[in-house]
Amino acid sequence: MSDRRTRTGVLVGAVVAAPALLLAACGGSSYQSPSGTTSTPSSGSGPAQVATHGGSTGYLTDGSGRSVYLFESDHGKMSTCTGPCVSAWPPLTTTGAPQASAGAKAAMLGTITRSDGSKQVTYGGHPLYYYAGDSAAGQTNGEGLNGFGALWYLLSPAGATVQHVAATSGGSSSGGSGYSGY
Repeated sequence: MSDRRTRTGVLVGAVVAAPALLLAACGGSSYQSPSGTTSTPSSGSGPAQVATHGGSTGYLTDGSGRSVYLFESDHGKMSTCTGPCVSAWPPLTTTGAPQASAGAKAAMLGTITRSDGSKQVTYGGHPLYYYAGDSAAGQTNGEGLNGFGALWYLLSPAGATVQHVAATSGGSSSGGSGYSGY
């Protein structure tokens, strides 16, 4: 009977350890999935629009006011967010040339081709992403998160990382303060 208990204990231990090992294999990320149901933005059928929230000292958004982020792991105009990362950080994609509006600089906009063939919008050479934990315009819940091997930041109209934005969970931000350029 003792041999059966030992085998059962080993099996239970393996089942409990498997998810932890899987997470560790994914880069040791401290990312935690957002709770609740969120909507994932889509690129629609036309060109993506990039605007700003908070003017020249604010941060970039899409044309609907949804915050967009950069991933510090991306280098050389190449997206390194693939696989499970894309579920938490969907790329801002476009079907045409991205358009600048409301404070964004057209000369800083571009695109890269992702491994799936879609066109991802870049700003100042940084591929742009949404955060699945932001369910409405003005939310900045992804700011400063460490996930999938690196940090995620908002981007200023000048193309620099924006840090220290107070995360907002409501549908709008009252802001002109609480963030600074990096």
